[in-house]
Amino acid sequence: MGLVTGACLADLGHSVLCIDRDARRIATLEDGQVPFFEPGLADLVARGRTSGRLRFSLAIADAQGCQAIFIGVGTPPDPGSGHADLSAVFAVAGEIASVISGFTVVVCKSTVPVGTGDRIEDILGSNGPGSQFAAVSNPEFLREGSAIHDFMMPDRIVVGTADARAAAIMQEIYQPLTAKGVPLVVTGRRSSELSKYAGNAFLAMKVAFINEIADLCESSGGDVGDVARIIGLDSRIGEKFLRAGPGFGGSCFPKDTLSLIRTARELSTPLHLIETTIGSNSARTATMIRKISAALGGSVAGKTVGVWGLTFKPDTDDMRESPAVPIIDGLIEAGADVQAYDPEGMANARAAGSRARLCEDQYDAAAGADALVLITEWKTFHHPDFARLKALMRGRAIVDLRNALPREEALVHGFSYAGVGRGTAGS
Repeated sequence: MGLVTGACLADLGHSVLCIDRDARRIATLEDGQVPFFEPGLADLVARGRTSGRLRFSLAIADAQGCQAIFIGVGTPPDPGSGHADLSAVFAVAGEIASVISGFTVVVCKSTVPVGTGDRIEDILGSNGPGSQFAAVSNPEFLREGSAIHDFMMPDRIVVGTADARAAAIMQEIYQPLTAKGVPLVVTGRRSSELSKYAGNAFLAMKVAFINEIADLCESSGGDVGDVARIIGLDSRIGEKFLRAGPGFGGSCFPKDTLSLIRTARELSTPLHLIETTIGSNSARTATMIRKISAALGGSVAGKTVGVWGLTFKPDTDDMRESPAVPIIDGLIEAGADVQAYDPEGMANARAAGSRARLCEDQYDAAAGADALVLITEWKTFHHPDFARLKALMRGRAIVDLRNALPREEALVHGFSYAGVGRGTAGS
């Protein structure tokens, strides 16, 4: 999020300095590379560097004199409490406090629980009453894989502050976007902080909802694709996030819903719908493993399962909370041998110690397999060479956990096909 924000702001015409403590990361950026996969980001960074508007540094002191300083550090879930770990946010706020010179807008773009801005404000004021600053909330609404598009063409921009001078500076920063009609909402800081969590929790509920409807479709003979399309045409519901599958994952939905529940409990305001959403999503892994087992006659023991897709979604190398990880682990614990491939996630899979055999390409992952399972719907998987698969695979079972493969073509080539919310065909 931090690099995308900096590169996009530079592309809008601002002079941007990106600061990070990781010397290797800064060296990578100075060398013209980006440290993770995000479509279009490498070109955007290169354009910013060529223009001179995008620079990198290891020193927080270099931020002195900036009109606005954005905090974009991670807020991972605390393993013990499930709450967001804010230690990095508060540490950076303390460093910023030491370099404030003149009126400075300190913008928290990290996803943080409600009330965090109050603590940031206290830290920034630690240098005494002479400090001139405003602590502002400006949540990000970026999706991995389309982050640049989401920044440059957002549905809305949210600014949380009661300081008129800070609001004016934020409006100036985003003027190139608001000039194109993007709405900018100025609200209270706490409302701004809550908006990020509330938005992600609602989308997570939509995912869990359509997955449960998919289960009902399988039991009743319906097709979840048709059901989702019909209800999605209702303008009050909308079509997005109504794709049935193995459950939500990634760096946002799991940790944000957990953190929101923790905050609500501390305030004695339980969020029953969101708690149920988390439980429903957690149960999804077992449902998917049962589906794969059923496609193999009721057991995966002694079978070889090929897996396509390791990242939590396509167009990213991010494996955080990916549904693929617990599914693969569950298959292995049930006695299967798993061999897997992902177009961009292999390095992270190795670093995370994936228990699957990691393959050279998608067809290597299918070689000798009794079943082929699609977990992440990368476009490169959408139209496979079924004749080649038939020659490579030992078995004939295809389990499509994203309903992304051409079902009829698979059946024509003699495969059985099991989708999500679509039933099983050809077995």
